[in-house]
Amino acid sequence: MRGDNASRSVGVRQGRPDPPPDVLRAPTTSRSVAAALEPLVRQLLGGRVPLRFEFWDGSAIEPDNGASVGAGTVRLRSPDVLRRLLWAPGELGLARSFVAGELEFDGDIFMAIRVLHKAAPGDLLRIGTRAFPAALSAARELGAVGAPLPPPAEEAHPAGRRHSTRRDAQAVSHHYDVGNEFYELILGPSMTYSCARFLDESTSLLDAQHAKHELVSRKLGLDHKPGARLLDIGCGWGSMALHAASHHDASVVAITLSAAQADYARERVGRAGLSEQIEVRLQDYRALRYEQFDAISSIGMFEHVGSSQMASYFERLHQLLVPTGRLLNHAISTPGGTRIGRHSFIGRYVFPDGELIDVGEIVLAMQRAGFEVRDVESLREHYSRTLRAWVANLEAHWSEVVALVGPGRARVWRLYMAASANGFDDGGLGVHQVLGVVPSADGLSGMAATRHDWEG
Repeated sequence: MRGDNASRSVGVRQGRPDPPPDVLRAPTTSRSVAAALEPLVRQLLGGRVPLRFEFWDGSAIEPDNGASVGAGTVRLRSPDVLRRLLWAPGELGLARSFVAGELEFDGDIFMAIRVLHKAAPGDLLRIGTRAFPAALSAARELGAVGAPLPPPAEEAHPAGRRHSTRRDAQAVSHHYDVGNEFYELILGPSMTYSCARFLDESTSLLDAQHAKHELVSRKLGLDHKPGARLLDIGCGWGSMALHAASHHDASVVAITLSAAQADYARERVGRAGLSEQIEVRLQDYRALRYEQFDAISSIGMFEHVGSSQMASYFERLHQLLVPTGRLLNHAISTPGGTRIGRHSFIGRYVFPDGELIDVGEIVLAMQRAGFEVRDVESLREHYSRTLRAWVANLEAHWSEVVALVGPGRARVWRLYMAASANGFDDGGLGVHQVLGVVPSADGLSGMAATRHDWEG
């Protein structure tokens, strides 16, 4: 999503007056829920209702004339939506209701998110100080005031110092250790969880992921150096390592903090007969010592590093590379950068402790660490298309996904991926490949004169 975060608003909750811990009571009105809530809905959406809102009593607020056609319906299935919002005003309360199934989208989720953002571009449905009294009044009228509800079980609560090795392992495990069968259904046969590269309109997701891996390999010069030693940081399920070894005869050390990923990657490596070329480790990059590599790929991992660790991250990678060795850092970014807050949907349910750093800051940090930055490429539109393919896989296998991970986590992924696609569409999110090299003592880079080496 757009703005200062991955889900449009990841900022820390502003101070709000807590609602009184009343016990639940019967509604005090004969009005329909729609009639009671329409003033609040309009206040939150800037006065205009862009799509249909349907409530637990069957009443509805119809979209205004001229509103987007086909955007679907937002369904509020329980007064608990209001109850959660009173205790967690804004994004976190809405996220809990969505994950719990109390709030849902019916129809094209991409279009619904887009029209809601257009209606409330600053901060989607945040109950601010001015709106809080109206929300509390409506909740009392509808009998929705009560003690706080427990959050859904899918919510993450990592412990320890932010970006310590222990806490980072918890955050990674929350996102990735949810079952390899689940990821197979979402990601497809490539088992690659990062932005693909679509060469034309007919390119399949599988072929687009192959094209991305080949682009990374060529930017790193693996095609000109058979047998090169590659470090793949945040290796996922081993796709980049397998590509580099099988297509360019690379010798690969692949590291991850996810035990499920490491086990799966080792199985794939064994089936491919590449165990002599690929070593998969359950290891933090900070534990790497006294090793030397010709190239390093970091694809979709940097978002977990954090700005406080960025300088030491690039310094460590610089130390691990031989002269003329190259680093390819592939990461989501956002203009100005943002820390994913603990009161946001993304922070509690998707990427706890994640951080999106401005690509300009990444380039500067790499250069300060001793890299010469040679190329920066945006793949923003490619990520939107990748996410849409993943959502299509999720929706096509919905019952299987729910059976594997439960309805709550399935809802998390549907909203997270659709909202992120919207962010890449409108430019609030970007994804960049930044290529750096370690020059030799006499200034040699070993780089080709043009991009021709990898653009073919």
